[in-house]
Amino acid sequence: MKTALIIGGGITGMTALYQLTKFAPDWNILLAEKSKQLGGKIRTIRNGSFIMEAGADSIVARNEGVLPLIKELDLLDELVYNETGVSYIYAENQLHKIPEETVFGIPASIEALQESTLISESGKKEALKDFDKAENPFGPDDSAGDFLTYYLGKEIVEKQIAPVLSGVYSGKLSNLTMKSTLPFLLDYKNKYGSIIKGFSENKKTFFGEQARKKFVSFRNGLDTLIERLAEKSPGAQIFTETSAVRIQQTNNRYTVFFAEREPVEADYVVLAVPHDAAQKILGASALEVHFNKLKNTSLTSVYLGFSVPDACLPADGTGFIAAENSDLFCDACTWTSRKWTHTSPDRNLLVRLFYKSTNPHYKMLEPMNEEQLIKTALSDIEKSLGITQNPQTANVTQWKNLMPNYHLQHGQAVSSLTETVEKTHPNLFLAGCSYFGVGIGACIQNGKKTAFTILQNGNITVKE
Repeated sequence: MKTALIIGGGITGMTALYQLTKFAPDWNILLAEKSKQLGGKIRTIRNGSFIMEAGADSIVARNEGVLPLIKELDLLDELVYNETGVSYIYAENQLHKIPEETVFGIPASIEALQESTLISESGKKEALKDFDKAENPFGPDDSAGDFLTYYLGKEIVEKQIAPVLSGVYSGKLSNLTMKSTLPFLLDYKNKYGSIIKGFSENKKTFFGEQARKKFVSFRNGLDTLIERLAEKSPGAQIFTETSAVRIQQTNNRYTVFFAEREPVEADYVVLAVPHDAAQKILGASALEVHFNKLKNTSLTSVYLGFSVPDACLPADGTGFIAAENSDLFCDACTWTSRKWTHTSPDRNLLVRLFYKSTNPHYKMLEPMNEEQLIKTALSDIEKSLGITQNPQTANVTQWKNLMPNYHLQHGQAVSSLTETVEKTHPNLFLAGCSYFGVGIGACIQNGKKTAFTILQNGNITVKE
């Protein structure tokens, strides 16, 4: 009987566990998670009537495999969709509405460009040169910042696009590749000769009702998904508070040593943990040079729940992004009770502020305790939204060096690493957001793909 061991109980590891249990019920399948609870960066906190997500707050519904898995897990009735609305950019000490017909701050029409209150008339004229520059000297590994600046100009990129994209992808736009951000823009430029025209020709993709409600969660929180994956993997053995410390390779099998339990011998091992944890567990000198090219950033998240109605916010908004030189410490603020009504059934205001280590202010935040971080968040809320009340609830979560940074060399580093692992450690697999995509949807696909590769190597034919 084959033994498969998964190290890491986040969404990638749990998806792999579910698929292996489903298609190889006669195998010995185990999962070890070092924390008390499963889920990794999926962590739901309930306080009074508020529901707060300490990590990811939603899943992109259109990602391949997401809705089929939710249906397979009998969770369709638990789904909730995001409320639609516009986002703002906080700049020059006030909120500026991002025009509705924009995608990540990029105008999808000339009208949307003209509506922006952030961009000067000269900046708008510069952006219109996108229609005249039909050539495309850029490729998937080139900088997204360089690409957008070349066609749309420096001002709109710095003031409207960079705050949005850098917020989504946790890094400076100049250091992010087209491949890791908006690869389809290369196709738009080649096909339509203009980025703006490309968006305009594909408006239904981005602005139809289904496109607007593109994020999903569950009425009782995202950890519903993790709990159901565990329930639907009855043949597996799951161990929490179990830390893998070392892997010993003998021929093509592995012995995994733990701090809290006896070693486990396995035919297949999945390391669905952050890359630096995988590097330490493996302790393989041949892999060090590749692992060292992968980078992490940090993120602090602060929730504030107030006993005031969220109707006090701009009626059409769901949050704001802070411009780089604003007087706020935060990078962004989601108006959670507005965007996700299930998080505050009584319609009281729940907001979530994000503080990223890529922000120059972050060094001042690092030594702060929770009380000081909450005080900082309250100051940001007072400046940006004018709210001076004390919060009814507050929650601080710090993800220190746990947010992958997909820099310009990330793709090549991952390719070199996985190729070397395949040669030196057959039937051992690296998986998770450190390598193959940061969203929950990408992790689900990665977990499934990893499981299917193991099944194929174990001579099990999978029929979906």
